[in-house]
Amino acid sequence: MSHNWCHGPLCHTISTQDRVRGSSGSKVLRTRKVKQTQWNENSFYRFFCSNGCYNDFANKNAEQIIRIAPRTEPLETPCEVKTETRTGWDDKEYSYKVIDKLSNIG
Repeated sequence: MSHNWCHGPLCHTISTQDRVRGSSGSKVLRTRKVKQTQWNENSFYRFFCSNGCYNDFANKNAEQIIRIAPRTEPLETPCEVKTETRTGWDDKEYSYKVIDKLSNIG
């Protein structure tokens, strides 16, 4: 089974027993291996051992990540807003707005 090394910039500094490597007198904390499984094969979790490591990476590199695909205009989804009358637990009617996304999204 293949693996990736965790990309968390601080992964090698976190004091847990599974990160300790080396022989007596020359021990180090090492970045964790992330096993590639069916569960993580198509997600960013294949590069990070924990949410903490992912958050550290994202916070450190957010500006560079956004430069890959900058957003200069907002995205919009066509929708229709309808008002429905519903009955509450106390048998009183109230208005409720329902947002329906239109199916002609292209």
